[in-house]
Amino acid sequence: MKLLRLALLAASAALLGACATAPQPLQGAFTPITPSDAAARDATGSVVRWGGRIVGVEPQANRTCFEMISTRLSDTGRPYWATDDTGGRFLACRTGFYDPALFEKNREVTFTGRIDGFESRRIGEYDYRLPKLDAEVVYLWPVRQQVDVIERPSPWPWWGWW
Repeated sequence: MKLLRLALLAASAALLGACATAPQPLQGAFTPITPSDAAARDATGSVVRWGGRIVGVEPQANRTCFEMISTRLSDTGRPYWATDDTGGRFLACRTGFYDPALFEKNREVTFTGRIDGFESRRIGEYDYRLPKLDAEVVYLWPVRQQVDVIERPSPWPWWGWW
C-alpha cells in the first residue's frame, strides 16, 4: 500500500511538472495592471510584465525603445491574441542595441520592468499617453508557424473518417 501511494505521488509530481511555465527570465511577481490602466492613473514604479506586438523600434545612442500594442499574456508569458481587445499601447526602453531587422513590426515580445513615467505621442491626430517601461528583460518569441490541416472525406461511403 505504501508503494502504491509513493508511485501515485511520483506520477502526480511528474504530471504537474509537465505543466507549461513561463521561461525563466519572465518569472516573478508582477503588478496586475494593463498599459491602458497605467496611463489612466499614476502607476510609476510598479513592476510589471507586459507583452504584445511591435509597432515600431527606435534605436538611440545608448538604448533601444520599442513602441508596442499590448494584449493579455498566456500562462507562459506569451502574448495571447484571442480577440482584438488590446490593453493599450506602451513604450519599452532597454539599454543596448536591438536590431530592427530582427525586432521587426508585428513580432511578439514580452518585457519585464518598472514603469518609469509617461510619454505623449501623436497617433494620427490623437495625442496618446504611453506608459514608459524601463525594461529589464526583452523576450522575443519565435514566429508562430501556421499549420494547415486538410481533412479528406472517407474513400468509402458507408463509414466515416475515424
